[in-house]
Amino acid sequence: MRLIRGLTNLKSLSQQDEAPLANGCVATIGNFDGVHLGHQTIIDQVHEKALELGVPSVVMVFEPQPREFFQGRDAPPRLMPFRQKFELLLASGIDVVLCLRFNERFRSYSGMGFIEDVLIDGLGVRHLVVGDDFRFGCDRAGDFSLLREVGVQRGFTVENTRTVTVHGERVSSTRIRGVLSENRINDAEDLLGHPYRIRGRIVYGRQLGRQIGAPTANILLPHMPALKGVYVVSATLEDGRVLDGVANIGLRPTVDGKQPSLEVHLFDFAGTLYGQRLDVVFRHALRDEVKFDSVDDLKEQIARDFDDARAWIAGHGSSATER
Repeated sequence: MRLIRGLTNLKSLSQQDEAPLANGCVATIGNFDGVHLGHQTIIDQVHEKALELGVPSVVMVFEPQPREFFQGRDAPPRLMPFRQKFELLLASGIDVVLCLRFNERFRSYSGMGFIEDVLIDGLGVRHLVVGDDFRFGCDRAGDFSLLREVGVQRGFTVENTRTVTVHGERVSSTRIRGVLSENRINDAEDLLGHPYRIRGRIVYGRQLGRQIGAPTANILLPHMPALKGVYVVSATLEDGRVLDGVANIGLRPTVDGKQPSLEVHLFDFAGTLYGQRLDVVFRHALRDEVKFDSVDDLKEQIARDFDDARAWIAGHGSSATER
């Protein structure tokens, strides 16, 4: 699998003798936030057609996501960071992920400009899988009908995405965000097709947790997360060990946190993990994130959180394994 960042890199690759998309591709376009059951079905559609035509499969995504560009801090929270999304697409067997920078220049594309410059000249698309409600271009003139019309003229076909429902409702990233906002973690897993998790690299924090007897592995989050609060988690270390723990995700209001972060305390662990990547699965919600009057009050609550987490794990089973 290959990651191509930016239209300039895509066009540079297309001029090489052994260009990855020399014979065109089958592509789909979207945010793919969460890579949920609906996304997985779209990927299956792309795979099927790519095998039939004997060309690579491509997923086109955007950074930042369009609503983040237009709405800033008011944009919906992300289900996962970009790297985690890329890793899931990699595991799905997609051949190429094309990540285009969504900026003022890109938003100025007309509908026809996008088709000509990106889909035809850039990708050499031979088949496109998109929803029939897909809209694009600064003039909002780009839609499913235009794609089909141009496709007939320029030699590519367009297929509507298949709808996936769970419990009678369409699976979507918006629905999953809503479920997570209510801490219905098991329901989110049903819609995702996999446990809800966040992966990231551990960085140095303020060492407050260590000072109050509750050291944490800290992961800074580039976007506001879909979950906020304190949770029972299981975490996979780079060496393969899986440990139970408690995680706080959010803005850490008691210590005036400014950037969202994930802080994980691992039970029965001693050592340092700085620089390693941690895979954190959310299992159960303990409480909301709140601002305490003092660090001592926070320390007392953390002790209660640990007791509550251990009690929940005792009743539902530990995820901890040793290599």
